[in-house]
Amino acid sequence: MTSAFSSSVLTLTKASGGVAHLWLDRPDARNAMGRAFWDDLPAAMAAVSDDPGIRALVVVARGPHFSVGLDLKEMAGVLAGGGETAGGGGSRSPAARARATRRSVVAMQGAVTAVAECPKPVIAAVHGYCIGGGMDLVTACDLRLASADAVFSVRETRVAIVADLGTLQRLPRIVGAGHVAELALTGRDIGADRAYAIGLVNEVFADHDALHEGARALAAELAALSPLAVQGTKAVLAANDGRTVGEGLDYVATWNAGMLVSNDLTEAMTAFFEKRPPHFGGD
Repeated sequence: MTSAFSSSVLTLTKASGGVAHLWLDRPDARNAMGRAFWDDLPAAMAAVSDDPGIRALVVVARGPHFSVGLDLKEMAGVLAGGGETAGGGGSRSPAARARATRRSVVAMQGAVTAVAECPKPVIAAVHGYCIGGGMDLVTACDLRLASADAVFSVRETRVAIVADLGTLQRLPRIVGAGHVAELALTGRDIGADRAYAIGLVNEVFADHDALHEGARALAAELAALSPLAVQGTKAVLAANDGRTVGEGLDYVATWNAGMLVSNDLTEAMTAFFEKRPPHFGGD
């Protein structure tokens, strides 16, 4: 693997076949999400989005846990109403402190949204704890896989917070309303089997090694397809939000009017008649 982006908490590596891995790389802190994470995640996702050699991304973590969520020590200033500076309320008015807090929260929301808006398919490979901000991150991914030891929790109500980085908006599009209400209101933990049963994860693997291999294989399967078709499908699925079925059909008709005829389509048809696997160039 080659490194395509790195910071003190994130490492982006590229493997063969168009597959890349974004590693949460702060294992000593159980991948708690501090300032460096929120600053660096948008840059890492921009590197993925802008690299034509990356066709599918796996978000995975080093250490025993995927993420325990927000680093409460580092981010105490935001939680306490100090905005960007921990304990930095000073003599500022409540309105000024609220504005600073809102600015910080919106920036963190944007970091998670950068994952959701990546044009490439994004797979979360979850092991160990996936708590709070970890849930924000994985619900912004397209697919979620888990090892048998994975534990998921929308933990915010247990620390007197309303989840505000995307879980409450994205989880209802993944699982049913009753499950959303249970998880978000109680803050209780659920295991991998329950997560699979309610549709939060697509598949559960026996251990970490099997999880990583399963995620790599799924990413390789996606990367072998036409990137025009895969990324177009992701874009059309996203465009369905807020549209009626008829409006969605009209949108995809217009999309394909402009994007259907491609060298990849020619290759697919040629490979079919020649009875061989297609090799898509992405153009």
